[in-house]
Amino acid sequence: MNVASLADKSIVTRADFFAPSLGKRLAYVAVFVYLVYAAATLGLSLDRIEKGVGYGVRFLAGFFPPNFTETDIIPGLLESLQIAFLSSLIGTALAIPIAVLAARNLMPVWVSWLARLLIIFCRSFHPVIVAIIAVKAVGFGALAGIIALTFASIGFVGKLLSEAIEEISKKQIEAVRATGASFMNVIAYGVVPQVMNRFIGFVAYETDSNLRNSTMVGVVGAGGIGGTLFSAFQRFDYNFVAGIILCIIGLVMIGEVLQIYVKRVFR
Repeated sequence: MNVASLADKSIVTRADFFAPSLGKRLAYVAVFVYLVYAAATLGLSLDRIEKGVGYGVRFLAGFFPPNFTETDIIPGLLESLQIAFLSSLIGTALAIPIAVLAARNLMPVWVSWLARLLIIFCRSFHPVIVAIIAVKAVGFGALAGIIALTFASIGFVGKLLSEAIEEISKKQIEAVRATGASFMNVIAYGVVPQVMNRFIGFVAYETDSNLRNSTMVGVVGAGGIGGTLFSAFQRFDYNFVAGIILCIIGLVMIGEVLQIYVKRVFR
């Protein structure tokens, strides 16, 4: 048997890759059966969907024309913006040392695991749940929203930054250590240059995420435009609700543009 025939046998064709096997067929059947079971137990039906579409159309018709004349929109949006930026700043400042401690290529195993448990704990709860607890602890207002989103920022930035640190090249770190540099100098000259671009992306994305979440935590009394939105829903003032939603969309779009600009400047 020559080399060419061996090479031909080692080539996996598209037909071979997608060839149905007994395991694949059983998996397809299992997924289909579970989907049918889930739809049946959750009460999903075409009749409910058809009625829901009709109700939804009539509900959305009440949103027009949007009302932008209320005086609560601008203060609420500004408060949401402040909550988003403050929580991103505080959360990132706290996440940086935690991420360094969680990096297994820089720290002993027991230290990295303790830091990772803290990150996992911060990522285990939705911001709204943390906001409810914070409202009970410190009362209604922006402080509860800042606490909730700071909690979320630590989990997000800490996890991604620690993984980025673990993926860096060891050669640059070893070169800095060979000069007799201290641990902080190793971080400054061996780690930071390799993760800076990704770190900027993490922070920009988390700020954009906090900008959206700041409108959501306000629903439970944690400050921002979310409280105004919830009050408008309770009053059935759907024109005002539409105005608030459009302003939130505009605010998020502005945040997206600023995110792109910041990435260009710092890269």
